[in-house]
Amino acid sequence: MKSFEYAAPKTLKEATELLSDSWGKTEIMAGGTDLVTSLKQRISQPERVVSLRNIPELRGVKPELGGYRIGAMTTLEDLASNSDLTGFKALITAARGVVSPQLQSVGTVGGDLCQRPRCWYFRNGHGLLARRDGKSLVRDGDNRYHAIFGNDGPALFVSPSSLAPALLALESTFTLTGPGGKTRVVPAADFFRTPKAEGERETVLKPNEILTSIFVSQRSAPQNATYEVRHRHGLDWPYVTASVAMTVRNGEVAYAKVVLGHVAPTPWVATAAAKALNGSAPTEIQAAKAAEAAVTGAKPLSGNAYKIQMVKAAVKRAVLAAAAS
Repeated sequence: MKSFEYAAPKTLKEATELLSDSWGKTEIMAGGTDLVTSLKQRISQPERVVSLRNIPELRGVKPELGGYRIGAMTTLEDLASNSDLTGFKALITAARGVVSPQLQSVGTVGGDLCQRPRCWYFRNGHGLLARRDGKSLVRDGDNRYHAIFGNDGPALFVSPSSLAPALLALESTFTLTGPGGKTRVVPAADFFRTPKAEGERETVLKPNEILTSIFVSQRSAPQNATYEVRHRHGLDWPYVTASVAMTVRNGEVAYAKVVLGHVAPTPWVATAAAKALNGSAPTEIQAAKAAEAAVTGAKPLSGNAYKIQMVKAAVKRAVLAAAAS
């Protein structure tokens, strides 16, 4: 890897002061499970790496009016085992879905949300949009694990975050901190974006900002669940994820939100699936209808049409799991 300066500040103020205001010059290290690989592969070649491991205020889960605040440096293991969060089954299931004990103990909530795409064209140095001579390497190449939604533009990778679909379904908010301690609160749904040019990133984070915490509300939805479709429960990322949050009153769904993961450049809100649930009893028949509606607008590439059936299965099972909770 290319040589770089390493900084380990002890306060958030120091950390933001060490960051550059342009991409590429500095990188933030949380658990390092993604960044270290990027450094070795020279996908990222910063002049300085700023570690957050010595900043205690970024760790832990704390009760707050109406919900809980999760520090961005909280490990996946600590998140999954926190007794205060047992009502957020969608989130806990997603955290436990990262089945490697090493990743669980080192990987962090913020790191999971901010990790770069796993697209093998990007990871092999072909750029985020993987284009050559004006043409997409993905559309004409091996695209088994690429997007089936939101793929009309040049971005065809899928959002790799395990926690994002659940946090969107639970309508969480993210706090970002920049120079001078200035903060801004961003809804989870607005944090992720689809790049249209090579120099853009997959989130709204600025180069000199840090994702510092996530707030989950107890009022978001009392019944929620996540279902992942994986390859033999291996250590790799899921093929498809579905997170469902809903409120049931008098036997009928009064509110529902369905969010898909690993199928689009951002976590994908399946609006039609939620509409299929609202006003109906969350039965197996209705769950199947929601599953069919969830693939509305899907546009598979040449090698990933199999994801259509996986989305249906994941949504149906997530709906039934949420209803059972």
